[in-house]
Amino acid sequence: MSSSARLGLLMLAPAAIVVALLFVAPAILTGVFSFTSMTTATGITGGAWQLTSEAMGRLRSAGLAAATVDALAAEHYRIDETTLATAADAGVAAATIEELRTRHGGETFDNRRDFERFLKGLAAKPANVAALKAAVPPFRVSIVNVRYETAAAFDAAVAGSGVALDAAARDLVGREAYTGWRWTTANYGRLAASPETLARLGRTLLYVASTILFFNVGFALVLAIATYYLPKGPGAAVRAFWLIPRVMPVVLYVMLWKWLAWDGGFLSTVLAPLGVAPRNWLLDSPVNAWIFIVLINGFIGASMGMIIFSSAIRAIPQPLFYASAVDGASTLQQVRHVILPQLRWPILFVTSYQTLSLLASFQEILLATDGGPGSSTEVWALAAYNTALNSYTGNLQYGMGATLAVVLVVVGILVSLAYLRLFNFAALVERPRIEQ
Repeated sequence: MSSSARLGLLMLAPAAIVVALLFVAPAILTGVFSFTSMTTATGITGGAWQLTSEAMGRLRSAGLAAATVDALAAEHYRIDETTLATAADAGVAAATIEELRTRHGGETFDNRRDFERFLKGLAAKPANVAALKAAVPPFRVSIVNVRYETAAAFDAAVAGSGVALDAAARDLVGREAYTGWRWTTANYGRLAASPETLARLGRTLLYVASTILFFNVGFALVLAIATYYLPKGPGAAVRAFWLIPRVMPVVLYVMLWKWLAWDGGFLSTVLAPLGVAPRNWLLDSPVNAWIFIVLINGFIGASMGMIIFSSAIRAIPQPLFYASAVDGASTLQQVRHVILPQLRWPILFVTSYQTLSLLASFQEILLATDGGPGSSTEVWALAAYNTALNSYTGNLQYGMGATLAVVLVVVGILVSLAYLRLFNFAALVERPRIEQ
């Protein structure tokens, strides 16, 4: 390897490290997390084993016999050396403990009421009601709502409860009692089975296609071509004006749109004399909400395409315009036969970039409608954000959110490949015939 090559690699090393840490590693970790059941409830570290009422419900849904579930949920009051030691630590009178040990060791009671009645009949019974209430809990034997740090401790507790379980039932109970996360492919199964998946995908495609077609590419082309034919000063002023949404803070920008659209805002005030009832135009219907979503994003996105297309048009050799003018071409004919054929590469770049950007974009929707009304404007990226980082239920589903993000990446790759085929990328990058 030459010294210049080694120097080039050395200069690229910092950039490669940054790309690996900030782009490649997060993408890999997202893919890894998508195969976990990680949530706020499970945490990101190892969990424990605890049978809760929710776990009992899942066991019933999984097909475990109702009698078995009831037996697991049952509580008993047992007199043995373990419970007597616990009672002594809890401050139960020594005389009471001694009588229980010598005369009633090994006895079991099925419920709290029977055990309390039994304690009242002792010769060394608790002195008062408070002492009686304090003496009962140490003798309670139950595996419900008890946290076990290891699987072995949990299995021993289940075996000690006296409930007979076969191997399959023991595995099922252990799985449902585990509070930590597991490796699983269930997230993808849930996503495939959810009726919301296709609706969410359709909303995302509508959002991306409408914004690109009408603004990010379509209107950007109109602006670039129109300002090219304007005098230099007015053309530059128009381009500068369309950069305002791009450079404005997104929160302030969306607030201006909300002021325009809410029921006491500019639009309702102007239309009120015409008999139109005031309404929140952003949230009164899905159609109106989508119109504003496309406008909000389109006014931002059009500026980038306008700048790139304007630069590309300026780069077209002027003799092509002169020749077309000599041949009698009109302005529209120049646009059709001179400008647009020269913009295939810029159009491909802007379309691909803006598609990927819109697929991952949700902040404007979050600020404007938060996915409403209902979930009619919740696109895929917003759903991933809400699932992983902003759940209304308070239980953030990291694994499911990562699954949504992975699917979004796959969709972006497939769309990019389709664009390369549509615009005939191979022909765009091949060597000019004059150089062959």
